Amino acid sequence: MHILFLSDNFPPEVNAPASRTFEHCREWVAAGHKVTVVTCVPNFPKGRVFAGYRNRLWQKEEMSGICVIRVWSYITANEGFARRVADYVSYMVSALAAALFVRSADVVIGTSPQFFTACAAYGIGRLKRIPFVFELRDLWPESIRVVGAMKRSLVLDRLEKLELFLYRKAALIVSVTFSFRENLAMRGIDGDKVRVVTNGLDLDRFKPRCKDQTLVERHGLAGKFVSGYIGTHGMAHRLETILEAAEILSRQPGGEKYCFLFLGDGANKEELVALAAAKRLKNILFVDSVPKEEVVKYWSLLDASIIHLKRDDLFKSVIPSKLFESMGMGIPILHGVEGESALIVERDDVGLAFQPENAEELSRRLRELCENAALWRRLSTNGLHASRRYDRRVLAAKMLQYLEDLVAGRQPKNDDL
Repeated sequence: MHILFLSDNFPPEVNAPASRTFEHCREWVAAGHKVTVVTCVPNFPKGRVFAGYRNRLWQKEEMSGICVIRVWSYITANEGFARRVADYVSYMVSALAAALFVRSADVVIGTSPQFFTACAAYGIGRLKRIPFVFELRDLWPESIRVVGAMKRSLVLDRLEKLELFLYRKAALIVSVTFSFRENLAMRGIDGDKVRVVTNGLDLDRFKPRCKDQTLVERHGLAGKFVSGYIGTHGMAHRLETILEAAEILSRQPGGEKYCFLFLGDGANKEELVALAAAKRLKNILFVDSVPKEEVVKYWSLLDASIIHLKRDDLFKSVIPSKLFESMGMGIPILHGVEGESALIVERDDVGLAFQPENAEELSRRLRELCENAALWRRLSTNGLHASRRYDRRVLAAKMLQYLEDLVAGRQPKNDDL
């Protein structure tokens, strides 16, 4: 089978969509299938082309057996609604044109968050007369409204109609959460063509390891209880809550032993740095994005992983991928997201929940975790055990079976209930 995959994020970018797409495609190649990925030159999230690449009309490389075609797109930082849409649309047009020259594809997949990628995949499916699969990673454009990037308007209404059109036209929808599937069902989308393949982790990369002593010494972390946020610093994450918790702990007895690590970039990064400086917080460490092979070294520094999103009903349907990476590393989680992901944390007993945007509760939970060694060990051990259920190899094989059934004309088995 030849799988054609459209994604505007792909390694060497290190965000969740890039990692999921690469790891799935790698496993499909290992299973004996041909995979072609049409993507952009790496530039996320700063909107700057990575070293060694140029934003050319068309270029080709091979990565772990995957044929990677990189196309030109309008490049901008991960901020500003109009410029981001221009980025998305330019990729859609370029990807559609490039994919027409990919021969003998049996199925085409378009992955969100933004669905202009899915638009291109739909067009390719029609032109090549092959099944179109929509991988649903985010309820876009609703998330635009929630983060405040754009208020309710005629534009959003039109985008939502396009979103529903793509759901209806997809031969198969692969959702990363059960909540997304329920959302689609309530909006009239046929549930028989929706399957769930959650996010997961590469167990070969994300596994327990001692703290990287070079980084400990470089950043002065010896003797510190390090909690951290690793990922995109976006509008949806409201990371100001973590700064507020850091300020609270800095005023308390023993507060000097707590350190907060922020690794990554995004639309709100500069604001967060400025806010920390304005508050004169000495317990905050900001680190820009690092290459993929360096990320786990920073994960190793953490005694606790902080996961946080704005308090909104939309995010109750989200399961951040860093949840599974934390579990695989054996790092207890401080979880500030309501809904489906909170149920995982509670069911598997891998962390402590706190109300989103509640800095007081976060600071209390952090102190509780720091001062209770038995609790820390229990959560760490439970995370290691639970992470095995989210092995990316197993999840990739599950999605591959759905694709094989679809191409063979069979109804994909519904084993995700």
